[in-house]
Amino acid sequence: MTKTLQKKLNDSPVARWTVLIVVAFTMFCGYFITDVMAPLMDLLKDEFSWTPTEYGIFNMAYGWLNVFLFMLIFSGMILDKLGARITGTGACLLMIIGCGLKYYAVSQPFDGEVFGLRTQVFYASIGFAIFALGIESAGITVTKVIARWFKGHEMALAMGIQVAVARLGTALAMSTTIPLAKHFSSLSAPILLGLGALCIGMIAYLVFCVMDRRLDASILESEKEKEEPFRLKDIKFIIANKGFWLIAMLCVLFYSAVFPFLKYATSLMINKYNVAPELAGNIPAILPFGTILLTPLFGGVYDKKGKGATIMIIGAAMLIVIHALFSLPVLNVWWFAACLMVLLGIAFSLVPSAMWPSVPKIIPENKLGTAYALIFWVQNIGLSLVPLLIGWVLDKYCTVTEGDATRYDYTLPMIIFTGFGILALLTALLLKREDGIKDYGLEKPNIK
Repeated sequence: MTKTLQKKLNDSPVARWTVLIVVAFTMFCGYFITDVMAPLMDLLKDEFSWTPTEYGIFNMAYGWLNVFLFMLIFSGMILDKLGARITGTGACLLMIIGCGLKYYAVSQPFDGEVFGLRTQVFYASIGFAIFALGIESAGITVTKVIARWFKGHEMALAMGIQVAVARLGTALAMSTTIPLAKHFSSLSAPILLGLGALCIGMIAYLVFCVMDRRLDASILESEKEKEEPFRLKDIKFIIANKGFWLIAMLCVLFYSAVFPFLKYATSLMINKYNVAPELAGNIPAILPFGTILLTPLFGGVYDKKGKGATIMIIGAAMLIVIHALFSLPVLNVWWFAACLMVLLGIAFSLVPSAMWPSVPKIIPENKLGTAYALIFWVQNIGLSLVPLLIGWVLDKYCTVTEGDATRYDYTLPMIIFTGFGILALLTALLLKREDGIKDYGLEKPNIK
C-alpha cells in the first residue's frame, strides 16, 4: 500500500515549477550574452573600425565549435550518457569562460592579425565560439530537463515559459546594451554585466542539481526506466526518422529568419527607419518582450487543445508577410517598424511553442538528448552561416556612401529573410502531412 501511495517529486507542482524557474533563469542569463553585441554593429564600426563582414565573421563564430567540430552533437551524447547535472554544469562553465574572453577582447584595442583576422575580432570570435558551445549545450540540457520533470503534465506550457524567460534576456540585451555602453563610455560594460549574471546563473543551476538528485531518490526502483547506454545505433534510429528531419529543417529555416535578423535589426532601424542609435535597440526588443506572454499562452493551447502542426504553419506564414513588408521601400517610419516587430513577436511565439514539445512525440525519451543536440546542430548551421551571408551582402551590394557618411540598404537582406520564411512554411506543411501518415500526435493535446 505504501508503494502505491508514494509519489515522485515531479508530481508536486511546487517542485516541478521551482525547477523550471531555476533553469529558466540560467538560460535568461545566457541569452543576454548571446545577443549583447547585436546592437553594437555601428558602434563597433565607429570605435574599432569593424566592417560588416568582420561583424558577420564574429557572429559566424557561434558555429565554429558547435557545427564544424560537431561538438554540439557530442554534447547531446554526453547528456544522454552522463545526465543533466554534469552536462549542464559543464555548459555553465563554458559560458563563463567564453564570455570572459569576449569581454577581454572588446575591452581594449589590439594590433596585428591572427589567421588573417584582426586580433581583436579573432579573440572576440573565439570567446563567442566557446560561449556558444556552452549556451547550446545548456539549451538541449534544459529542454530535456523540462521534458523529464513535466512528462504527463504541462510540458508545452513549461517549455513555452522557459523560452519566454530566455527571450527576456534577449530583449534586455537589445534595449540596454547601447545605453549601458554610452553611460560607462565602454562597449565592454554590458558584457561585464552579463558575465556577473552568468555566475549567478550557474549558482541557480546548482540548485537544480540538488533537486534533480531528490527526484531520482523519489522514483521507485520498479518505476525507473531501464535506459540503455548510448550507442551509435541511437543516432541511426534518429536520423532515419523523417518526422525528425522535418522538425530539424523547420527549426533551421525558421530561426535563420529570426535570430540573424535580430543581429542586424538595430542597424536596420538606424539606416532604414532613421531611429536614433540610443533608441534603435528598443524596437527589436519588442520581439522578445512579446514572446514572454505569448509563447506560454500558445504552449498552453497546445497542451490542452493540440493542433501543434497547425500552429507551426501559421507562424511560418506570418514570417513571410512580415519580412516582405520590411523589404518594401515604403513607410520608412519608426511606428511601422514597431508594428511589424509586434507581429514578428507573435510568429516567433507560435512556432517554438509547438516545435520543441513535439520532439518527444517523435523520439523516445532515452534518445531525446541526442535528438535535441542534432536539431540544435542543424539549427546552428543557419545561425552561423546566415549572419556571415548578410554581412557579406551588406558589404558587397548594400553599402551607400553619402558624403562622409556610410549607410546600408537593407532591401536585399530582407528579401533573403523572406525566402527563408517561404521554405519554413513548405516544411511545416510537409510536417503536418507526415503527422497525418505516421500519427505522431502533433495535432493531439499533451495533457493526458
